[in-house]
Amino acid sequence: MSKKKKTKQQTHKSPQIIAVKGQLEVTRSGMGFVVIGDGTADILVRPGDFNTALHGDTVRVKVIKENANTRKKEGRITEVISRKQTEFTGHIQLATNFAFFIPDTDKPMPDLFIPLNKLKGAKNKERVVARLVQWEKGDKKPVGEIISIMKPEDENDAAMKGLLAEAGFPLSFDDSILKEASSLPTILDKDEIAKRKDCRDILTFTIDPVDAKDFDDAISIRKIKNDFYEIGVHIADVSYYVQPDSVLDEEGYKRATSVYLPDRVNPMLPEKISNELCSLRPKEDKFTFSAIFQMNTKGEIKQHWLGKTVIHSDHRFSYEDVQQIIETKEGLHKEEIFLLNDIAQRLRKQRFSKGAINFSSQEVRFKLDEKGSPIGIVVKESKEAHQLIEEFMLLANKTVAEQIGKIKINQKEIPFPYRVHDQPNEDKLAPFIIYARKYGHKFDISSPEKIAFSFNQMLADAKGKPEQHVLEQLGIRTMAKAIYTTENIGHYGLAFEHYCHFTSPIRRYPDVLVHRVLESVLEGKPIVDKKMEEKCRHCSERERAAMECERAGNKYKQVEFLKGHIGEVFEGVVSGVANFGFWVETVEHKCEGLVTVVGLSDYDDFRLVESDYCLVGRRSGRQFKMGDKVWIKVVAANLEKRQLDYEWVINGGGNEIETEEQQSFRKKDKKKKK
Repeated sequence: MSKKKKTKQQTHKSPQIIAVKGQLEVTRSGMGFVVIGDGTADILVRPGDFNTALHGDTVRVKVIKENANTRKKEGRITEVISRKQTEFTGHIQLATNFAFFIPDTDKPMPDLFIPLNKLKGAKNKERVVARLVQWEKGDKKPVGEIISIMKPEDENDAAMKGLLAEAGFPLSFDDSILKEASSLPTILDKDEIAKRKDCRDILTFTIDPVDAKDFDDAISIRKIKNDFYEIGVHIADVSYYVQPDSVLDEEGYKRATSVYLPDRVNPMLPEKISNELCSLRPKEDKFTFSAIFQMNTKGEIKQHWLGKTVIHSDHRFSYEDVQQIIETKEGLHKEEIFLLNDIAQRLRKQRFSKGAINFSSQEVRFKLDEKGSPIGIVVKESKEAHQLIEEFMLLANKTVAEQIGKIKINQKEIPFPYRVHDQPNEDKLAPFIIYARKYGHKFDISSPEKIAFSFNQMLADAKGKPEQHVLEQLGIRTMAKAIYTTENIGHYGLAFEHYCHFTSPIRRYPDVLVHRVLESVLEGKPIVDKKMEEKCRHCSERERAAMECERAGNKYKQVEFLKGHIGEVFEGVVSGVANFGFWVETVEHKCEGLVTVVGLSDYDDFRLVESDYCLVGRRSGRQFKMGDKVWIKVVAANLEKRQLDYEWVINGGGNEIETEEQQSFRKKDKKKKK
């Protein structure tokens, strides 16, 4: 009897544990799990114990049960520390004396009670954006307000707003934030100008995407003597306008990044700052934070200077403008463009010689009509004009991080938001090396540097060959994710011992933090921010959320585009395999969809061979492996799920349901089965 009692006590032990911090994840069934940041086991939380917490919220949870054998824990949320999401898309349910907002979400959450004076003109069943404004512990329903009404014809707008809200990014700025932004001076202060290095008489220009509005970096160049030049990297001085602990600063930190969707930018800071005060627009004087280098035409740096400046941009180039000058050798400031490009290419070559990994990347850009619907997709490639800006931004980022890394207080480095990138994951690298060997590529794993050189050799040897795409894609998957942290382990992919983000403070909050620390160091009063690591974690999390949101936005537009091409056949490349089918990315549009094994069942019974990243037919031996070129037909496009379904076509012979060759293949296979 005593034994049974003891076992029961062990199973339902109530340990004396104080409340711990974590993030609530709510399943579709309504059950919750609090994920603790230190990697300890998740804590189960039942819906009745959420205590007003919603999916994604940072909470404090108290463990109320723990199984001694399985170590599984159950808890109760005691406090909502911060909300991931306060704005939601959904529709209004209107009655005579009250209204409710019904959110569009697959994560269970209560409706919002909307006071009639907070409807903003919304009518029954209209789609709207609502904000959660109050939810006290004792309240049965949270209270909200309507921010905006979405018109039925604006499906694109509703979809993009839904993605942003789901990712926890506010869709608008509160009046208090806009008020503070509008109060900032538009004319540069003369006393402040006097404190800065004046670079207004030096040739300066910006190079950005053709549709950019926020120009946060500029390049200046002037000859000193012979082949000796002064090249300046000038960055918008956002920290001059956004002061610590102001409402602008709090909002910037909360968002931590701008989000770039196909048809809009959801900015980190109000447009008054991002597109006006801090945008380095042509023919305007602007405050900047600069890294100025004295170097020769070989890219050898003799000395550098970091500090506050005032500049005057002489011209605004697009990447296309500069690329045309490089290729045609004609155009405005062509000699300066040639020189900067030549130095940038030398810097680039030096980076790769030191072990930086040369993964190429392609991005898609959508041609949209007036309603935001895609009418075309263009694949963007990195050309020399892009590389020109990239190399000088990398140089500035590295130089700032190196300077801060030398500063010690009580023999300790000061807290600083480094941008780090760890070495490849050994568990992911091992199978990749075996796979690459099948194509004749050998890896030296004796040191991290040798691994990097092996990657570059493989990428160079595979260029233009059928396996290039798959090796690049799988190689990237072996890499760690870059993050912000105060622990400087270097940047493996760039082969830099010190690296940070200094060059985009309009759209990245870590850059604002870097500017503040650098300014304090230059003034001889280094900031020691004890919460810097916490800020780094938050910025890394928001960056991941933004990237996922941007991918989802691109996917939505791709699905929307191919919805108008159902039944059409396109050439593609196998981009992934699983036991239930394989993914194909179209060559022309970079649109990825799934070909299921069910759809292939008429031809053969396919099984997954993980080591070869391929599906193999049991009877025919037909293979579908990553990197293979195939023809597919678009058979379904689900906007709600952002999902494309493809059907394999043997030879891409037109838009008919089944080609003669495909029919022959299927009939032959049926005979084999008999």
